Amino acid sequence: MTTTANTALDAKLQRLHAVLAKMPGVAVALSGGVDSAVVAKAASLTLGGRAVAVTADSPSVPRAELEQARALARAIGIHHVVVQTNEFDDPNYLRNGGDRCYFCKSELYSRVVELLPELGVGVVCSGANLDDQGDYRPGLTAAAEKGIRHPLQEAGFTKADVRAAAKEWGLTVWDKPASPCLSSRLAPGLAVTPERTGRVEAAEAYLKSLGLQDCRVRYHEGDLARVELPADEIGRFAVADIRQKLAAKLKELGFKFVTLDLEGFRTGSLNQLVPLEVRKKFG
Repeated sequence: MTTTANTALDAKLQRLHAVLAKMPGVAVALSGGVDSAVVAKAASLTLGGRAVAVTADSPSVPRAELEQARALARAIGIHHVVVQTNEFDDPNYLRNGGDRCYFCKSELYSRVVELLPELGVGVVCSGANLDDQGDYRPGLTAAAEKGIRHPLQEAGFTKADVRAAAKEWGLTVWDKPASPCLSSRLAPGLAVTPERTGRVEAAEAYLKSLGLQDCRVRYHEGDLARVELPADEIGRFAVADIRQKLAAKLKELGFKFVTLDLEGFRTGSLNQLVPLEVRKKFG
């Protein structure tokens, strides 16, 4: 990193500490990703014992992500609480109409807000950064309704700034790819069930066991798995023996059809299936 870049990052980190210092203690929604990890680290450095990390647990959370959140909290040295969330009891969430994330985040933030007196802090913080603005993000609408603060946005952090800060602090997730919840892999209109999220988790774990990181298994109607891989990996997985093993494994997990997406991995590819009226509401 150049001296100029270092100076710019230092200035943003100072702003981040200043934003957090004005808060009466914080509960950071720690997912296990880089954004919330940076907020948790900054909160711990700034507020000490007045900072707590809270992680949701439900059938939409991969076990590996939950363990990563626990490991991050230990590494940061912040008090960590895991809460069970009940979005799978909400028919609005289960119907998966394109606004699923709104109901998920509403449940999470409601649970954390309820815990504030017990935790002895006054504010809930997310890991949203500037790059999250202007995108299709129903969860940000839920956050606004619950009064959630976004310290990274307030301090002017882009995703690149977040990764630079995480690397500076030695956080192991500094270059970790984004990992949305398992329910996000289900095509809009396909009902969310623990069985379906479990299949996706097992299928993606298999792909990662083959050395992949940026990959998705998208679940479509008819138990169809649409596999998204990095573009430079498509050729390898199109070879007959590897392709056949992949198809056999996913069918073993309960998928009836397995397809390889020729466009490769891309974030949010299922958003194009969200009804236009829903996108306008949360866009």
